Amino acid sequence: MKRSRRVLIVCHCLLNANAKVFPLATCPGVCMTPLRRSLEEGAGLLQLPCPETVALGLNRFGMTREQYDHPAFRRACRTMLEPSLDQIEVYASAGYELMGLVGVDGSPNCGVQTTCYGFRGGELSAPESNTEEQVANLCLAPGRGVFMEEMLSALEARNLCIPLFAVNESNPELLVAADRLSTERR
Repeated sequence: MKRSRRVLIVCHCLLNANAKVFPLATCPGVCMTPLRRSLEEGAGLLQLPCPETVALGLNRFGMTREQYDHPAFRRACRTMLEPSLDQIEVYASAGYELMGLVGVDGSPNCGVQTTCYGFRGGELSAPESNTEEQVANLCLAPGRGVFMEEMLSALEARNLCIPLFAVNESNPELLVAADRLSTERR
């Protein structure tokens, strides 16, 4: 059987929207539009774990980068990345083309160029809480998600240089293939 010897590394929710916090899924299952070109070119896919689902399950609330950015969660990210990093290293050692790493902009964990900020603290159920104010404080701003920072740091530690791409989470169906986005690191 003929192999393409080409692999695209993809954030979990692009291949399984069911892992996303309700109601943030932008497709029923696989987000095909940004991946279609790579698939047509014969790419195999390596799906990264979803750090949010692994750490908090499906019944979690939406959170911001500030809430995930702490030592215990970063350590959990590094641990859950090890099997994927080992596979990536094996492919690289065998001469496979690592076509890119595709993240999801807007994600507090998998954002490449933008991430979600705005947590102001407190409990939404507390009497003095103002849910509308909490939601109004949320914003997308330049920066990487926590999981993506850990992934890029681990790739660098293993001397693996892989092009970096992003899917715009707010409207992924309008994007051309993700591999046409900037590969500049921030």
